[in-house]
Amino acid sequence: MATSSRLASHHVELGDDSAVQDYFWTKGWTDGLPVVPPTPALVESFLDLAGIEPHQVVGVLPERAREITAEKVAINAVMAGCLAEYFPVVLAAWQSISTPVWNLNSGAMSTSGPAPLIIVNGPIVKQIGMKTGQNLFGPGNRANATIGRALRLMLINLAGAAGDFDVACMGHPGKYNYCIAEDEEQGVPGWEPLHVQRGFRADQSAVTVVNLEGPQHVNDVFSSTPERLLRNYADHIKTFNQGGACVTVMNPEHRQILKDAGWSKSDVSQFLFDNSGRTYTEMKQSSRIKGSVEPGDDEKVFRWSRSADDFLIVAGGAAGTFSMVIPPWAGGVWSEPVTSLVAEPGCAGECFI
Repeated sequence: MATSSRLASHHVELGDDSAVQDYFWTKGWTDGLPVVPPTPALVESFLDLAGIEPHQVVGVLPERAREITAEKVAINAVMAGCLAEYFPVVLAAWQSISTPVWNLNSGAMSTSGPAPLIIVNGPIVKQIGMKTGQNLFGPGNRANATIGRALRLMLINLAGAAGDFDVACMGHPGKYNYCIAEDEEQGVPGWEPLHVQRGFRADQSAVTVVNLEGPQHVNDVFSSTPERLLRNYADHIKTFNQGGACVTVMNPEHRQILKDAGWSKSDVSQFLFDNSGRTYTEMKQSSRIKGSVEPGDDEKVFRWSRSADDFLIVAGGAAGTFSMVIPPWAGGVWSEPVTSLVAEPGCAGECFI
């Protein structure tokens, strides 16, 4: 393959695609699936589209004493099968998880086996054709699949979360790919897109990354009022045994019940916080907390969540009775969701926050 004086990474000549796959597998640089060979031409095309120089530092991992450059992120995005136009989203996702409050080092090496869920908002969703509705967590969409996979490859190759260093007892399928886009419905008061709730403009594109366990379905075909519907959600959330950010992805039919009653996303978050606690008696009897049941435990309410802000509400899915609640990482009180702006081409990294 041709070399490039712009790129600092080591270059290797390999005979054919089979040799490429064997080489990368032997080096431990894959997630177990075949990769796209990161040729200099492909890597440079990603960097050029984003308007960022290869040596630009886009994240620092102090525990590994590493500065991560745009070149390294682009290599992994190519390997994952991304198109060049997805690269600004991949960069923003990496920027989010390398922010100190996200706590990448602990989250990536946890025995509970969480995975970073990427939630994309703004005009970029339609521009690159991301899936927001039917089967949005499932296979079949190149942008969702490869952006999510790119972040996993970066955790393996840049953060060291591979092999013996990935100590998850079980893990979950989100460790391969965990990437969705929000179904944004403009003009509905109180149902602003997630990135708007978190301080960005609707005409900006942004990426929120949350460290989460595997998703759980909420099935509700009977409810016709917000209170009854959300008690179903709260009943699922009560089973979580950890604190931190919880993501709820609501299908159109459930959202309509709430909107017809004038409920906003903030109203939903507050209701879930208020109604997802369990009594100390229940917690102790199910070994969720230590200690024997004591007088008064039936009246005392235990909550893992800290406030309504821990409940992130996302619009998504297709018509039907199923929505999702996604539990926080077991150590989630030490991992905060982080939202980063997707930089416009030519910003050379200066638009990242």
